[in-house]
Amino acid sequence: MDKILVLGASGQVGIDLTIRLIEIFGNHRVIAADLKEPEEEVGCKFVQLDATDKDSLLSLVKREKISEVYHLVAMLSATAEKFPIKGWQLNMDTLFQVLEMARQGLVKKIFWPSSIAVFGPTTPKEHTPQHTIVEPATIYGISKYAGELLCQWYYINHKVDVRSVRYPGIVSWKAEPGGGTTDYAVEIFYQAVKDGKYESFLNPDTELPMMYIDDAINATITLMQAPAHSINIRTSYNLSAISFTPAQLARAIKKHLPSFTIEYKPDYRQQIADSWPKSIDDAEARKDWGWSHQFDLDKMVSEMLFQITKKLKKTV
Repeated sequence: MDKILVLGASGQVGIDLTIRLIEIFGNHRVIAADLKEPEEEVGCKFVQLDATDKDSLLSLVKREKISEVYHLVAMLSATAEKFPIKGWQLNMDTLFQVLEMARQGLVKKIFWPSSIAVFGPTTPKEHTPQHTIVEPATIYGISKYAGELLCQWYYINHKVDVRSVRYPGIVSWKAEPGGGTTDYAVEIFYQAVKDGKYESFLNPDTELPMMYIDDAINATITLMQAPAHSINIRTSYNLSAISFTPAQLARAIKKHLPSFTIEYKPDYRQQIADSWPKSIDDAEARKDWGWSHQFDLDKMVSEMLFQITKKLKKTV
């Protein structure tokens, strides 16, 4: 039976996506792979793999008869600015390898996430449309936009069924922050529970599009299960749920933890955040394949505080 491979399974999205795929298809059909071993049992076969090792990846795909690949491997925005060459190579070379496998008929379907980082300072900030000015200002954003065009090229010229969404900031409690500019929206919950205070690396009024992890996973699965004829965008779909600022998030946390305090000391990530949109228009995704989000700010905050409190109690 054909199997599903999750590359980058130990990352923020990969952990939850692997669990969801196992629930749908069973652990015998899902294989998790990452350079970093998972902190907890993943519930399916795990392969320690360097995604830049073309031969090892190809061998795995052939050996396990992989039909679908969820390619989540990437160096995120803040980290890639420090290591631009490594960031470009990791983000682009691995995508080329997977697309080539599909072109050769080894893989039938690919999911590859893009990001709101493809947008830049010249992009409209409010309700950023699907088709707009795209001039990214970071290595991460540049690589993601190049990847979008690459995916579209492989679809047009080789009929590769590759599908993509532009993830906003993802808020999740299972994985620690991984070097992204939106990491504050995860860090703040851990610090609120552990110390009752947080120092934000973004200004209080920096509004960014965000999404709770459950919505991100549901969007990914819904897109991949949609019939091919309903997928009208082969670069990457805009995806949106909620937008908020650090100050708004802090106020929502204080509803549960009244003594919580926050200070603001913006660093180099502020410039990155300032280049991104405040809100996203994802009407195309909602129209084409029925996307809809379930978590608003208050529901997300309640769930994050509950889950992180429970998680930290287990580690004491």
